Amino acid sequence: MNVARALEGVGIALDSIRSNKVRAGLTILGVAIGVMVVIAMASAITGVNRSITAMLESAGPKTFFVQRFFQGGLNISDGSDELSPWRKNPWITVEDAELVHQLPLVQDVSVSEGTEGPVSYEDISLKGVLIAGFGPSWVLVTGGEIVSGRTFTSAEYAAGAHVAVVNDKLAESLFPRGVDPVGKRIRVFGQPFTIVGVHVEAASLFGGGDQVRMAMPHTTFVKVADYRKGWMDFSVLPVASATSLEAQEEVISALRAKRGLKPMQENNFAVLSQDKILDSFNNITAGFFAVMVALSGVGLMVGGVGVVAIMMISVTERTREIGVRKALGATKREIMFQFLVEAATLTVVGGTIGLALGALIAVAIRSNTTIPASVPLWSVVVSLAASVVTGVLFGLYPAFRAARLDPVEALRFE
Repeated sequence: MNVARALEGVGIALDSIRSNKVRAGLTILGVAIGVMVVIAMASAITGVNRSITAMLESAGPKTFFVQRFFQGGLNISDGSDELSPWRKNPWITVEDAELVHQLPLVQDVSVSEGTEGPVSYEDISLKGVLIAGFGPSWVLVTGGEIVSGRTFTSAEYAAGAHVAVVNDKLAESLFPRGVDPVGKRIRVFGQPFTIVGVHVEAASLFGGGDQVRMAMPHTTFVKVADYRKGWMDFSVLPVASATSLEAQEEVISALRAKRGLKPMQENNFAVLSQDKILDSFNNITAGFFAVMVALSGVGLMVGGVGVVAIMMISVTERTREIGVRKALGATKREIMFQFLVEAATLTVVGGTIGLALGALIAVAIRSNTTIPASVPLWSVVVSLAASVVTGVLFGLYPAFRAARLDPVEALRFE
């Protein structure tokens, strides 16, 4: 019986939408905007988190990172000592990396430093190419693969050789289609370099796309590159028999001893596990979720006000119908149930439209950026549930008014 009444209420609500397009449209629009915001932002945040996870996994599950300074979340700095706590931390050095590499629980270490600079080949000159100085094992850390040629060797790294590995985008920009870049001579910062390999980056938020990149030995980078000094970091790969946590503790102890830190002094460097990086991004996305809730709440409030307006008009227009139903034995609960179903139907229609629009935005993000945006199931459930709750809450007053109508007075209503 309740199912039949619910279907009747849905039918009446749909008829009301058709006959009062403007009023119903405003109600639907408010709810649709609120739901669209939830779906679009949830999809983008889910894509970012997946991309970050994939990027970290490409470095291996046990790899961790040593940096000069790290503070999770969104930070504001005007360059002053008060808002720039990294100023007190000494630079990470190659000597730090070499010390860590000698530890029993460490299998490999790869230093990293980067900048932008000019790269040219014959008559073709590119500016703003992303140029990185790495250790020999950099591919194990950054992910991706060498699709042609090779990476630079430990001997080339030690000698500071002028060799480079370009990514596929840079190769396409410098050389005609079909030309093998391996063995070609290019100029980087005006210095001659020989290309020894072509690298295809692992798909992630921070790699791939249309960016042109190249890598060279860090020993060469520090001699030829124009870069901001003081921000070298390195990645650490523990031995197979050690856990990441055990290796981190060993690295922290070694660096504290090297820097002469006393037991009560804080570390003047940062050791970052993959979990810590993910937690930091989760803190950032939590802020975006708060904004998302606020924006969607405004949309649902607008839709809710529209529900009150359109349902009050519906009660007035159907006063005689309500009187007839009460005269035939309909209870207050039955009258309220019908009007609440109508109100919820209005907001669910808006929620469904918002869901579709949010999904389209997710598709657009995934198609036009490196963010693998996708609609999470929980956002669909939460959005539709919020739509129903909005309809019920804001439909309570009109439904209560309809249920309290006196049947005699309602039958006299013109």
